[in-house]
Amino acid sequence: MRKNRSAKALIINIFTFVILMIAVYLAYQFYQSNNFNDFIRSEAKLNTSEFKRDEDITYSDASSYKITSNEFNDAMFSKEVQVQKNTPYKVTCMIKTKGVEADKNASSIGAQISISDTVERSVAISGDSDWQEVEFIFNSKNRDTVDIAFRLGGTEGYAKGEAWFSDFKIEEGQAEEDSDWKFACFIFENTNVTIDNKEIDIQVTNTDITDIKNTIERFEDSCNVLSEGKMTADCDIYEIQAPITSLSYDNEFGYYVAPEDIEEQIKDIINQNNYDHIFAVVRLGNEEYEDDIEIKDWIGLGSMDYYGIGFSNIRLPNSSKSYIYKYDTRVNQFPEEVFLHEFLHSLERTAEEYGYDIPALHDYKDYGYENEYLIGQREWYKDYMNQEIYTSNGYIGLPNEIYTLKPAKRSNFEYAYDLKVYAEPQNIIEEIRGIFNNLFRNIRMIIGKA
Repeated sequence: MRKNRSAKALIINIFTFVILMIAVYLAYQFYQSNNFNDFIRSEAKLNTSEFKRDEDITYSDASSYKITSNEFNDAMFSKEVQVQKNTPYKVTCMIKTKGVEADKNASSIGAQISISDTVERSVAISGDSDWQEVEFIFNSKNRDTVDIAFRLGGTEGYAKGEAWFSDFKIEEGQAEEDSDWKFACFIFENTNVTIDNKEIDIQVTNTDITDIKNTIERFEDSCNVLSEGKMTADCDIYEIQAPITSLSYDNEFGYYVAPEDIEEQIKDIINQNNYDHIFAVVRLGNEEYEDDIEIKDWIGLGSMDYYGIGFSNIRLPNSSKSYIYKYDTRVNQFPEEVFLHEFLHSLERTAEEYGYDIPALHDYKDYGYENEYLIGQREWYKDYMNQEIYTSNGYIGLPNEIYTLKPAKRSNFEYAYDLKVYAEPQNIIEEIRGIFNNLFRNIRMIIGKA
């Protein structure tokens, strides 16, 4: 009898052990599929997208992070990262996509890296693509934390499909301290667009190109002179024959050229260089097509950006008789004004992002300045650039350090430091520690919301 009882107890113990091992295995498999390594999962349309760790489709030894959106959504894994102020950072990861499509025609929607709640982002991957490295470079500016998101969607719309993310890395670079600005100036020779079912084909002339080149030389000199040596400007000029085939539209400004309209023509040049600002010079009308493209009284549009680099749209006048970009002692002694004005809009935005209290660039009349014959707002720009605008509370304008607060770019990462904030658990002990850390974090969040 004792032997029978012992045999039964042994069988029960073995059975219990097997059941326990199966439960542990299933629990571990569930953990592997749902261990997001401190990432927060969020989506615009709740309970629409699926988040999981994928062990089958991977780039390296670790399982990948997968987002599946069968409906259009903006879904992301994100993690808050501590950063140093005014410091360049580079985030990289491997991305694979399947059937990714956007809900609208916008190159900013797809699988990407971004800073959540901002428009700062990397390129967006769509369609079917094998593993590729995606890079996102940004400057922390006045922030000490940023929420880095690995995302399927975008700030301008939703996406659907499948996206895998792997091998995350964030590096800290070194900010430049000089005030030597490098500009890329693109002259687009052809605009070939369809507006309201009308095909519009417009070209710049050789005279246009000559005028712009002369004006850019004057812009280089004026940056140095009007800033009283606080900055220098060096412009590289590119004549682009590939036509502009799409235009952006705004209710206030009408049609204009946004960075995404010319990205295919400029991306290789920008990627191979280290520019601080971009000018896109275009013709959107002439005497023949004056009424075909709706443009609401602008000759330059600034304060845009191309992946963190300041971007300004400079429009050639419709009339070939215009002296806007021609130097003439009797008509226009400051033809570079449009270039300077739009560049200053970028500095204005940068100053605001760093927390400086400065006057608005367009408010020159509020401080007693005029748009003067022959030289336009030259005196206003000079005082604006040197913090010499007089008020009863003292002198105001752009702070001197603004000229060294240039956008982050690849050259900042020659000696980069890996922050190691995305390290995956390397053994079972680290995984168990991660489980308890996540458990305690969730408990604190629940208590905090109670």
